[in-house]
Amino acid sequence: MKRIIWDVCKVTIIFLGCTFLFYYGLRAMHNEYEQYHRYDQPEGPAVKVFSEEERFIDRLHLFFRLGE
Repeated sequence: MKRIIWDVCKVTIIFLGCTFLFYYGLRAMHNEYEQYHRYDQPEGPAVKVFSEEERFIDRLHLFFRLGE
């Protein structure tokens, strides 16, 4: 009986330790990426890959081809 109680205590302690480690790891990652500015202008030799000037027929062709 003592052996079963000791095993349950060990599993509980390991589970709580892993849970706290996971929780504080997620909090640390959240704090790191919360200060990351995603919408800043790109630095270096950036190239624009999306064109705003798109003809209606090209858009219609893409609609039928991809099923948007």
